[in-house]
Amino acid sequence: MNTTLVVMAAGMASRYGGNKQITGMGPNNEILLEYSVHDAIRAGFNKVVLIIRPDMLEAVKEICGDKLAEKIQVEYAFQDYSSLPGWYKLPEGRTKPFGTVHAVLCARACVKEPFAVINADDYYGVDSFQKMHDYLVAAAEPTKAAMVGYRLKNTVSIHGAVTRGVCKVANGRLADVDEVSKIRLYEDGRIADTSAGEPGRDLDPEALVSMNFWGFQPAIFDQMQRYFEEFLKAANPADIKAECLLPVMVGALLKSGEITVDMLETEAVWFGVTYQEDRPLVQQALLELHAKGIYPEKL
Repeated sequence: MNTTLVVMAAGMASRYGGNKQITGMGPNNEILLEYSVHDAIRAGFNKVVLIIRPDMLEAVKEICGDKLAEKIQVEYAFQDYSSLPGWYKLPEGRTKPFGTVHAVLCARACVKEPFAVINADDYYGVDSFQKMHDYLVAAAEPTKAAMVGYRLKNTVSIHGAVTRGVCKVANGRLADVDEVSKIRLYEDGRIADTSAGEPGRDLDPEALVSMNFWGFQPAIFDQMQRYFEEFLKAANPADIKAECLLPVMVGALLKSGEITVDMLETEAVWFGVTYQEDRPLVQQALLELHAKGIYPEKL
């Protein structure tokens, strides 16, 4: 069975202060996207769709796209405002993308098979791709989906706040997702939701969170389209940074009973770059993975 990896790489990376999707992190200047595709290929995925902004195309091809195309089928999808419904009027001053649900919808024309969705600027681990691929091949029911969960303590940054989808799990399935903004890690190891101000509400470091590693059947696109249009209709035009997010959409579909989401257990370690100060830690982690032989000398 064909399986596709959809990679969301159109974000503006405002907290990072640069285009972290195409910033070299590996010992040979590899970007994190290259590690994900490498792991996906050895897991059995046979196509990758890169969701980018139109102005990124030539840079992405030069940095990694053309090289990846020698190993796997590569297609590009553009996240811009041209894909918005004709009835929707873009608010004046809006420059930010409309979020991860819109991003995946932009890849709809490229995806006709079971697919996984990830961020371009995260490292998800070898085992997680194998688990997801095996699940997609086995789970052919259109209403079944999956998520790879990561421990909250492994997904926060000492350098600033992050947003995470904190999960509730029951009988091996996702029961709910609470999108929590401004999660802070303190030097004493405390992790708190500071969205309402400090000192904030303590969060369980062992809680599972969504890092946007999802597995879907193609039937999800109809639900995504409906959900996104409802989001646009309800959006406040004055909020020019509002985003339609995958964890929130999945939570809504769970509550309505339209889908079930299996939680995939993995021993893989996640890491990513949210702030510039995170970069040295990621570079060191990747260097160690190469030294252990998990990755070849050059990808």
